Amino acid sequence: MSKAAELAALIGSGQAQENKNLVINGAMKVAQRGTSTTGLGTNSAGTYHTVDRFLVLANNTAGRFTMSQSTVTDLPGFANALKLDCTTADTSIAADEYILFGTRFEAQNLQSLKKGTSSAEPVTISFYVKGNANATYVLEIFDNDNSRTINKTFSVTSSWNRVSITYAGDTAGSGLGDDNDIGLQLVFWLHAGSNSTSGSLQTSWGAYDQTKRAAGISSFVDSTDRTLEITGLQMEIGEVATPFEHEDFGTTLRKCQRYYFRMGESSAYARYTVGQCDSANNCNGVVELPVQMRDTPTIETTGTASNYAVYEAGTVHTCTAVPSINALGSDKNIANLISYSTGNFAAGNAGELISNNSASAYIACKSEL
Repeated sequence: MSKAAELAALIGSGQAQENKNLVINGAMKVAQRGTSTTGLGTNSAGTYHTVDRFLVLANNTAGRFTMSQSTVTDLPGFANALKLDCTTADTSIAADEYILFGTRFEAQNLQSLKKGTSSAEPVTISFYVKGNANATYVLEIFDNDNSRTINKTFSVTSSWNRVSITYAGDTAGSGLGDDNDIGLQLVFWLHAGSNSTSGSLQTSWGAYDQTKRAAGISSFVDSTDRTLEITGLQMEIGEVATPFEHEDFGTTLRKCQRYYFRMGESSAYARYTVGQCDSANNCNGVVELPVQMRDTPTIETTGTASNYAVYEAGTVHTCTAVPSINALGSDKNIANLISYSTGNFAAGNAGELISNNSASAYIACKSEL
């Protein structure tokens, strides 16, 4: 085959397409929240940890695990993976237990799937995975708008293996809303009780049925010997898993910052914003967000007021409350931060919000799904 024919074949198969991968941060390179979180596994309705865009959902009595961004040295083309490591075993599984992790997609980014129409597109999900023990888990696509699911099993061995699973297009339901709410979720089922395993696995699209979501899976937390590493996660239209679409770090970071933008932790006196004191008690300062966020953000801090201070008129005033976001003057592009130090400011003076000799202090703007 000539070079021109090879290129045409690649284009025709989707391998040369840009932005084919619907997953953000599938190479697990961005981890704004840090590289490790311990003690996971207790009740969680959906909390993001370590690697950006990935969250944990859990209802488990005893089993605990660590989630981390691992360094990969034995898989050419990849430097990082999302790693789970069981630290406390749970050998008695209650009916209502489950441990899941996954990622969520804005509905407006999924319109090309044509879901709920006669021309609904199939998707193929591929990823590299390994563990230190053989296991079987379930990867589910969950349609939030229509409460429909499709679930397929995959196997894990002690060596890196590229898993590829094709899911048929869903012609039923009313389609996905063209909005910034959750459209679909990719859900990795790692542990589940009989409430989620007593039925037959729902391997074709159908109405939500809890009993059919995780039938046949192993338990990730049945032994502290269990580990799981995943990278190169890709979801694309079509029935063929094409090579993973790598992108530069800056592009991935900007995509992640639509949902979470973290400042600070760079030094003991990190600088956040300069603003004006509008009373003796508080100062307002605007942060221009690096990208338009999914929605007007909320704030996340260390939760300790003394980790922050305002530099005003040559004096460092320790904050008496943690900074917050003022809804007035904030939107998807701008966060208006309020800092507090009761009775210490002169109205009209400039004030700079800083970390107060705390390298662990940070401020994050979040608009997660």
